[in-house]
Amino acid sequence: MKIDKLVGDRFKEKPSDCVVDSHALMLRGGYMKGVANGIYSSYMPLRRITRKIENIIREEMDAIDGQEVQFPVVMPASLWQETGRYESIGSELLRFKDRNDIPMVLGMTHEEAAVQLVRDYGNSYSRYPFMIYQIQTKFRDEARPRAGLIRVREFTMKDAYSFHTSQEDLERYYQICYDAYNRIFARCGIPDVVTVKSDSGMMGGSISHEYMLLTPIGEDTLAICSACDYRANMEAAESIIENEMTGESAELTKVYTPNIHTIEEICDFLHTPLIESCKAVVYQKNMTDEYVVVFVRGDLDINETKLTNYLGEGVHPAVITGDCGLHAGYIGPVGLDSVKFTVLYDKSLQNTHNLSCGANEDEYHFTGLKISRDVGDVDYLDLAKIIEGGICPQCGKPAIRISRGIEVGNIFQLGTKYTKSMEMQYLDSEGNLQYPIMGCYGIGVGRLAASVCEAHHDDYGPIWPMSIAPWHVELCCLRADDAETKAVADGLYQSMLDAKVEVLYDDRNIRPGFMFSDADLLGIPVRVIVSPRNLKEGVCEVVTRDKEISEKIPVEQVLDRVQAIICERLK
Repeated sequence: MKIDKLVGDRFKEKPSDCVVDSHALMLRGGYMKGVANGIYSSYMPLRRITRKIENIIREEMDAIDGQEVQFPVVMPASLWQETGRYESIGSELLRFKDRNDIPMVLGMTHEEAAVQLVRDYGNSYSRYPFMIYQIQTKFRDEARPRAGLIRVREFTMKDAYSFHTSQEDLERYYQICYDAYNRIFARCGIPDVVTVKSDSGMMGGSISHEYMLLTPIGEDTLAICSACDYRANMEAAESIIENEMTGESAELTKVYTPNIHTIEEICDFLHTPLIESCKAVVYQKNMTDEYVVVFVRGDLDINETKLTNYLGEGVHPAVITGDCGLHAGYIGPVGLDSVKFTVLYDKSLQNTHNLSCGANEDEYHFTGLKISRDVGDVDYLDLAKIIEGGICPQCGKPAIRISRGIEVGNIFQLGTKYTKSMEMQYLDSEGNLQYPIMGCYGIGVGRLAASVCEAHHDDYGPIWPMSIAPWHVELCCLRADDAETKAVADGLYQSMLDAKVEVLYDDRNIRPGFMFSDADLLGIPVRVIVSPRNLKEGVCEVVTRDKEISEKIPVEQVLDRVQAIICERLK
């Protein structure tokens, strides 16, 4: 293809609303254009990249006996009502009614559709195991789409669903998919992706892993142990705090603390560290607005995912009114009505004494709090976020470091959550009805493309791996107004086309700097430069976008050299 026919503009200026490099480079390079918040149209370069990613995914899924299917984007709400997710999922699920007033949804995930497709087929144990997958458009009404293709509302995703007659068989296949995912990411150019334990969230199931590209711009927070191989998403990482009561336990004493509302202010007032305080964090349940008061050591934060999982429903930060019975800024565990409010205690308060806390009275706090003495026996729960330097749940060493990452894929062991709720059953070998056990495996195609760009770029543009690059070669004709130069470049272009080389030809009569700037933004791995100066020596320049290769090659050998580079980098 010739670049002067390529739809989409490339420009130098960084868009002001871009917070990550991949977003800015893809807009500047003519890969996509915004349509609405979190919704984009793709130009040809991005479509060629995503098609190659999809083909890699297909090859790896087919190699592990996956069967490609396609589910609908629009589904009747009745499918989601069977599993209860129509009511339990919030506004991320787009609901609407068709012209016949029938409730419908736009698919944000397709577990219900997968079960509906195969629940009649999978009626006998002899038909198991099997896996179906699709590559399909989805819509999730994200509250805060950001970072271009990394978090969007409309997206293309590969999701696969496997069905099994035993947990052992699911675990066997789960490992097969785990390995296939590692191959997919390596082939796409990010072999250093790591897996972390994760929270299953709305998907359900007991075991799940996320594939993370470690990068400072990642939206996920990860807990990684530097002493062992433990890795987990912050949402799923257990927080382990070891307290030791030293000295004598002081008496519980009420202290006048006027105009003090935050835990930092009370600790400054009392001249005590945060770890010697008991902090109240207040939420309300989404369904009932019932207040939930969580007590945690003052230096820690609540992990809302853990709290949601414990309660079995979503929460939001509380609005504390004057008549609710809570005193904002002065809430403490002593005397708090545990019947009127849901009151929870984090494990960080276990085995502590001499803490400061609210006195449940305006402008007063307690000092000397010892929960076992002043409140009684309470259940301690893991509700806090793990911290930098925290204790590793696996090896027990204080070696946790907090990193950031982009989730590029996920796998779940779903169990029978969907097959039970949708009454999918099969007859086992003894004639008994059983529920199949499911696994689920997802990869966001656009997010993967953006993640590769994040991992492979410089200040001038992307550096696409050969396996997913929009074209393998960019042929640059400098001085297209020079007859000899144009003739040689045209001949090379035709020879590459005849050899089935993926080539983009720039024969515009423009300044070299402008041409090379465009070439950098397109990030094509191999660049062949034809110029009058080089032709005086009978050569062309062959350079790679990553600067590893820069050679002058005789014109008659250019095609062979280009093909050799392509073959080497596609291995």
